[in-house]
Amino acid sequence: MNKPDTRLYFITDSTPYSEEEFLSRTEAALRGGATLIQLREKERTTREYLDLAHKVHELAKRYNVPLIIDDRLDVAIAEDTEGVHLGQSDLPIATARRIWGSEKIIGATAKTVEQAKEAYEQGADYLGVGAIYPTTTKVKTILTSTETLADICKAVPIPVNAIGGLNKDNIDVLKGIPIAGICAVSAIMKADDPERAARELSEAVREKLGF
Repeated sequence: MNKPDTRLYFITDSTPYSEEEFLSRTEAALRGGATLIQLREKERTTREYLDLAHKVHELAKRYNVPLIIDDRLDVAIAEDTEGVHLGQSDLPIATARRIWGSEKIIGATAKTVEQAKEAYEQGADYLGVGAIYPTTTKVKTILTSTETLADICKAVPIPVNAIGGLNKDNIDVLKGIPIAGICAVSAIMKADDPERAARELSEAVREKLGF
């Protein structure tokens, strides 16, 4: 079982930015203390996704932070990233694990205890659970209660991360729930100073959630 450090899991959104600005913001988040990074691209062609994955991977390696590719196992394999994250409509976890072997990180999205147990049994290394709050990213989201989040944490022995509209001012709602970390998109990506935003969010996680 791979044990990624998911305390501050940064998920990218390149849509509002030029490539230069996007890469600059991504590196700023890495400097600010992101412990895991996911490249999430819903609109790019395979070649465009792969090209950007290579550039982001070079940055992530510089900071010794694992790179996870969202949705696309083919892109993850082609760039030889550290992992892939698969949603409920993507390739099944068990299939991805069979293709990619045991050494790589495979994360899964889960919104119910049943989905969480299935993902764990199929070989997922961590779970992303949410959305805790409504999000501004262009991703279909279904709100998940903190009660369900807590139940999922108790149901599986792998790290569980909360996702969805989280920032340094609203993570108090997660106090007492045994999550392994939080996922952040807009709180870092859209900040005036992404490095400072990542650092402040990391500090808030440590102070308010205790890890």
